[in-house]
Amino acid sequence: MTTRTEVTDAKRIVVKVGSSSLTTAAGGIDPGRISALVDVVAAAKLRGTEVVLVSSGAIAAGLSPLGLKRRPRGLPAQQAAASVGQGLLVHRYTEELARHGVVAGQVLLTVDDVTRRSHYRNAFQTFAKLLELGVLPIVNENDTVATSEIRFGDNDRLAALVAHLVHADLLVLLSDVDGLYDANPSRPGSSLITDVASSLDLDRVRLGSTGGAGVGTGGMHTKVEAARIATGAGIPVVLTSADRAAAALTGERVGTLFHSTGRRRPTRLLWLAHATEPKGCILLDSGAVRAVVERRASLLAAGVTGSTGAFVAGDPVDLAGPDGVPVARGLVNFDATEIPNLVGRSSKDLKRDLGAAYEREVVHRDDLVLL
Repeated sequence: MTTRTEVTDAKRIVVKVGSSSLTTAAGGIDPGRISALVDVVAAAKLRGTEVVLVSSGAIAAGLSPLGLKRRPRGLPAQQAAASVGQGLLVHRYTEELARHGVVAGQVLLTVDDVTRRSHYRNAFQTFAKLLELGVLPIVNENDTVATSEIRFGDNDRLAALVAHLVHADLLVLLSDVDGLYDANPSRPGSSLITDVASSLDLDRVRLGSTGGAGVGTGGMHTKVEAARIATGAGIPVVLTSADRAAAALTGERVGTLFHSTGRRRPTRLLWLAHATEPKGCILLDSGAVRAVVERRASLLAAGVTGSTGAFVAGDPVDLAGPDGVPVARGLVNFDATEIPNLVGRSSKDLKRDLGAAYEREVVHRDDLVLL
């Protein structure tokens, strides 16, 4: 059997492992599973491959010390569990990696770190230096400070954005399922999809939800979405189970390979398209739709016919045509309460009547992505 060159040729790999692949049936961290995973990633590193590990499990690791039987629903309780569990999780990784002579480095990220240019540059430089020094970065969302409005939402999408941020050649998503199936893999007649070349290959797939352990936030849907993000930015993705990680990282044809479909673009635009929930909608006339979609122009007030929702400047909003169908998403430069005064007016008129601050674009083309 031939190996996957997308794997064997990769010089820098991001590996993401979910909570369900690291925990016991009771929901706590399983030392044996972490030890087995570390053996695999350390072997890849010792073969000369640079590895970044995106690891879930901080909240799960904090459940037992706090006397909690399962993942709490409320964000403050989740943050408390993450605060307790993050140190325990990284300590376990540090001890296991030390067996192989590998140094671990903890990197906690927020959405700002991959979307704001200055933060993004600093994060990239940190990763670059860690990898240059031979350190294996262990990444997680900074759950203890993230709010519901500024969270990645799941570590699958975080891993896809990190893969883009560090200029990875490959993303490997490890789960409790050995690949993508066209239906629930526990049902008779379901079959493994070994290759996904385009979104057309997903048309017949029925996606599941959170795994049975109840300790994670993602299901197959979030993994496929993460694969869309990465492959759309030119990064192939292998999806398989944690117990097949060794085979996956040596190029064996296990799990599902999502082939790259696009090329690199700014990370914040990937985040905008795939990892945000719009706070409202700006309504466009047909001329503005053509300008935004066909000419990739900024949205000016002259093409706005109205808005819906409650948003403030800087929020993500959808841009919809006269039929109400969203055609793009962007970061708006005005509050929702200001939009009625802008509708249909030229930049010149706005500057004259309201001041120079109102001459700017409603959504700048650099902060806009087509849907």
